[in-house]
Amino acid sequence: MFNQVNGWSSRALAALRIVAGLLFLAHGVIKVFGFPAGAEPGQQELLSLFGIGGVIELITGLLLILGLFTRPAAFIASGQMAVAYWMFHFPSSPYPAVNGGDAAILYCFIFLYIFTAGPGAWSIDNRTAKRF
Repeated sequence: MFNQVNGWSSRALAALRIVAGLLFLAHGVIKVFGFPAGAEPGQQELLSLFGIGGVIELITGLLLILGLFTRPAAFIASGQMAVAYWMFHFPSSPYPAVNGGDAAILYCFIFLYIFTAGPGAWSIDNRTAKRF
C-alpha cells in the first residue's frame, strides 16, 4: 500500500511545482506586462523594486513550470517571498491575516520545499539528468 502512495508522491510534487509556478508566473506577467488589464499592482517600471520582483516571478515561474533549474529557481523564489513578506507585509502588522501576507508565506515555504525535494516527475531536470 505505501509503495503505491510513494509512487504518486513524485507526481504530486510535480503538480505542486507546476501550479505554484503558473501562479507565480501570473504575478510576474501582471508586473512586467500589465496583463490582465486592471489587475493589481499593474505594470511596473522594470528597474523599480516591484519591476525587478516581477522579472524574478516571470523567470522563476517559467523555470518551475518546465522543471528546469528547479532547485535554484525555487530557492530564489522562496527568498523573494521571504523578503516580500518582511519588507511589505510585516511592517503594517505582525499578523498575516491582517497584513495580507498569507500568500507570501505560503509561496516562501512551498518553494523552500521544492528546493529541498527537487522537481518531482515531469521535469526537464529529470530528463537531462538521465542522459548524463
